Order: sequence, then structure tokens, then C-alpha cells
Amino acid sequence: MLKKNFCIVLNLLLATIIFSPAANATVVKQEPWNPIAASYLRSLFYLNLKPVDWDRVAEEYRIFEVNGYKENSEYNIFTKLKDFTGEDHGLIIRKAIRGKNSEEFYNSSTRAISQLIRYHLQEALVSLGTPSISHREVSEAKQLYRAFEDFIEQLDPVAYKKIGIAWLDLVTGIGSEGIFGIARKEPDMERFSSSRRVIEQYLINNYEVKRTDFGDDFTPLPLKAVEEKSKIELKPWLPPGSDLTNQDPLPRLVLNIESRGIDEKELFLVAYGDMLFDSPEIFGEPARSLGITCSTCHNRSDINQRFFIPGISAKPGTVDVDGHFFNPRFNDHRNDPLDIPSLRGLRFTAPYGRDGRFASLRDFVRNVIVNEFRGDEPTPFMLDALFTYMLEFDWLPSPFLNPDGTLNDRTSKSARRGEELFNSEFKAMGGRACSTCHVLSSNFMDGLRHDIGSGNPSSPGARDSFFDTPTLINVKYTAPYFHDGSHETLYDVVVWFDESFNLGLSKKQKRDLTTYLETVGTGERPFEIFDEENTLFLLDWGELSTFLSTLNSLLPMQDKTHTKILLRTVSRDLKVDAIGLKDLSQSTMVYELSQKLDEILDAVESDDWKRSRELWLEYQSLEKEYGSKFK
Repeated sequence: MLKKNFCIVLNLLLATIIFSPAANATVVKQEPWNPIAASYLRSLFYLNLKPVDWDRVAEEYRIFEVNGYKENSEYNIFTKLKDFTGEDHGLIIRKAIRGKNSEEFYNSSTRAISQLIRYHLQEALVSLGTPSISHREVSEAKQLYRAFEDFIEQLDPVAYKKIGIAWLDLVTGIGSEGIFGIARKEPDMERFSSSRRVIEQYLINNYEVKRTDFGDDFTPLPLKAVEEKSKIELKPWLPPGSDLTNQDPLPRLVLNIESRGIDEKELFLVAYGDMLFDSPEIFGEPARSLGITCSTCHNRSDINQRFFIPGISAKPGTVDVDGHFFNPRFNDHRNDPLDIPSLRGLRFTAPYGRDGRFASLRDFVRNVIVNEFRGDEPTPFMLDALFTYMLEFDWLPSPFLNPDGTLNDRTSKSARRGEELFNSEFKAMGGRACSTCHVLSSNFMDGLRHDIGSGNPSSPGARDSFFDTPTLINVKYTAPYFHDGSHETLYDVVVWFDESFNLGLSKKQKRDLTTYLETVGTGERPFEIFDEENTLFLLDWGELSTFLSTLNSLLPMQDKTHTKILLRTVSRDLKVDAIGLKDLSQSTMVYELSQKLDEILDAVESDDWKRSRELWLEYQSLEKEYGSKFK
């Protein structure tokens, strides 16, 4: 039996995981943001990207007005604050955007948020006689305070606790109303005013004082943290609207070895590479702290259509991997988010990179780790493992294709008409057909790069907009399309080619060609299906068990470096995955397993390899005992 305090610790740990940046990204959906606070934080996030995209900041400011207040005069922020404090922040912010003055924008927008919080608290005080109105005003103020809250919690925990109590006391001080507005509990003016002063004084002292020394950081830090820069250890943060959660429904993973009846646990390199693919440990900051892994973008070897970070993604499913955020040293100073590519069939899809810049998959993987995500130089073994695992990625079986890429007799008449069009030569395309590049017998690729006019050349006549010919296998599930994700549907792609090359296709021909692409791109059982017997936790549990099987080799080898990466990854994932249990009371067993892994890690850290092997045997016994009970 587990000790009672295990349950208490587990709940605390799970709470920590759920509300940490990494786990927020992968497990828990955040509550809706107040539009003013959200626009403010996104704007500051943009200021921290180099170069600053002032068009994005300006757009946030317009959204700030429309979504927040401008359409409803009752909530017109600038009118309120001008009457409340005498400051016209609207005018100052517009001027800062026009002049591209980051410091002026930060100071005015931060003061505006702080003063707006205080405005709503004043309105709540005035309305204490009507608790419903007072509660609404306090709620509005608290939602706006969220723009500062996480940063105060990290950098000024004493004040954070004090302010948190003050917010609770505000609600208590308001009192309540009974049915038909008849007072049920009288407001406590003294308690309300005292709590209000605590919050207001902190805001005035920390967020309404002009900052002048920013360095490279435009983050809403409390003044205390600004004055003690040497003590600042702020965790990486993402702006409201970010989504790193897995695609839903989850793509089905197809590994060639498993299709041939081979258990992944029997292949050491494949199993360890699978773990690395799911581990943030191979990346540097900020990706590591945010819990970003290879599988964050490439869910189950495919894509993550939900992935989105404002300022870094043009739309969901795209990301700028060579911008300032992930690795300033790799910043190309271009705002060029790319569509996340599927990795299915990877061993057949060379060269790699949207523009085909890497002939070697090994070089491509190293570039992702070291350059794109600022990780340490991977060991040869890590590259071997990742390379070996990724080469096992297979496409979903294609139910409508013959081995040579032609359609079989199970397809519709529309698809067969589309196939004829696909193979037809068009004078407007220089006598070429779609199949000239998307060669049917070569998995609909030619291994070459072409400039079809979809890029953004650096100058007229420049030859820098060539892109790799993508496969059409399983393409039905990989929207958006083109290198930049600029087209939402396959029909949009057909229309683009028709208009760009003046093909003169009729509506029926465009529909037929789209049907053909969808037929070619169809795969069997594209998504994981979860039910009473096959839960998300059991899928995750099976993967983690496979990862841990590599300890049977790593511990006897006394491979400290790679054992630590494995144990840190799996221990954390076990805690996070417990949220997916059908029966949450079983989370205590998950925690016990995680704790055992931590004990193995401690033994490895101490070079006590004998003890680590003993603990590993104990873990395996627990895994066998608990595994059949999980749901």
C-alpha cells in the first residue's frame, strides 16, 4: 500500500505539471483570456522577436480596440482611463507604433493595463451596494490582472501570495444578494477597501513606473525584479492563443517493423530513438522548458495541425523555426513560417527540408536539434537512434492505389477522370503534366526542386524560390498545403494551379482533379480510435514501457549520459500521462512508478550501478503488477 502522503504529494505534483508551461502546452486547455490582456501580452511577445513585426503589433492594437472596447462605449478603455487618470494612452500607443518605439509602447500599454485594473476596482467600490455589479467589476479587474499574474508569481512570490489573498478578500467584502436583489449579506466596506489598497499599491509601485533599462526583454516584470536583474530567472513564456496540444484526432503511427510483426522493444536503437523523438531533453531553451519535442510538431510521425504560436506561426500547423525565439544565433531575420511537413515514408522522401537543402537525413536531424532548437551537440549514438527510428516511419496503407501509383478498380469515376487530367500535358505548363514532377511510380515525387511561382523571391529574377516536390501519399490529412501552408484545401491547390498557369479547367474538371488527389491521399485508419478498452493512457503507457526497455542495455553498459536523458524524460511523462487515466484513483500507482524511476536516476547520478540495476528490477515488478490494472 502507498503511504497516505504519497497521494498528497502526487496531487501537488500533478497540479504543478498541469499548470507549468510545458504541461499547459500538452495537457490542459487554458481558460479564455480577457481580450485586452491577451492583446497586451501578444504585443509584448512580438517586441521580443527580432526584428519586431510592427504590423503584427498594430494589428493586435486594432483587435485590442474592436474585441475589447471600441464597439461597446460602456467599456471604451481609452475614454475610461482618460477620465480616470488624465492620460490618453490611445494616442501614446498609436504614436509609439508609428515611430516603432518599443520602450514607449511598453510603458504606455503597461500603465494602461494597470490603470484599467484600478478603474474596475474603483467601480466595484462605488457599486458595493449592488453586489452583482461589484462582482462583475472585480471579475473584470482580476481577468486583466492575469496579464501580470504569472510573472509576479515567479519573481515576487511573497507579493503574489499577499495579492492573491487580497483578491479573495475583495469577493468576501462585496457581500451577496438573494433572490430579486434582496440583500442576503451586507458588504464589508473596510475589508474591501483594505484589500483594494494592497492590489492598487503594488500595481502603482511596480507597473505604473516608467522603465528605461530593457535590454532585450520586454516582459511585464514587477519593478522589484527589474531592479534585481541578477536574480531574475524567468521561465520561457508563450503568449495567449498559443497551442502546443496534440492534434485531435491523433494520427495513427505506422512503423514498418511493427507491420512486419517485430516488437519495437527488441530493437534497442529504434526504441531509444522513439524516446528521443518524444523528449524535450535534446533541445535547448526555450523549447526544453516549454516541453517542445519532435513529436510536438510531428504527432505520431505525421503533423500537428493545431500547433500555433502568435508571432511565430502564420496559421495553425505552421512555424518559423529559424526566427529569434527558439535560437537567436540562428535567426535569419525573415518572417517566413513554414508548413509542418509529415514525416511518413521518410526513407523515401529525400532530400529534406522544404527547399531540399539537406541530402542527408542525419544532417537534417542535427540541424533541427542544434540550430533550430538550440540544443547541445547530439552524441553520435543519439543521431544513430533518431535516424534509425525515423526510417521506420511508414505511410498509411493506400486502399485505392496499385504498386505503380495508378488507381485500382475500387475508385470512383470522378477520381479516374481526375487521374487522366493529372497525367495530361498542358501547353501552359511547358508541355508538362502534374505527373511530370509527381511521378506515380516513385511515390508521386521526382526528388527534385522546382520554382512554380509560389515562393517569395528576394528580388526580380532571383532564383531562390525552389521547393522540394512533396509526395501526395496520405496528402488528404496534411492540410494546410504548400511550403508556407497558404492553401487550406486540396481544392484550393487545384484552383491555384488553374489560375497561375491559365489551365482553363472547368468546374467539373477541378472537382475531378480534387477527387483524384483526395483518393491518392487516402490512407487506411488514419487516426487512433480510443474507447473503453483502448484509452489514451494505455497508448502512452505502452510507449513509455518501450522506452524503458532500453535500460536493459544502458545499465549494464553504465551509459550515464543516455540513461539520464531516458529517465528524466519518462519520469516526467508518466506524471503528465496520469491525467489521461480513466480511473484517476490509479494515479497513485503511476506516481509510485515515477518515484522509482527517480530513485534509479539518483543511483545513476551517484555512479551506483549495482543499486540502479536492483531498482530497475523492482520497477519491472511494479510495472507487471500495475500494468494489467490501468485503464
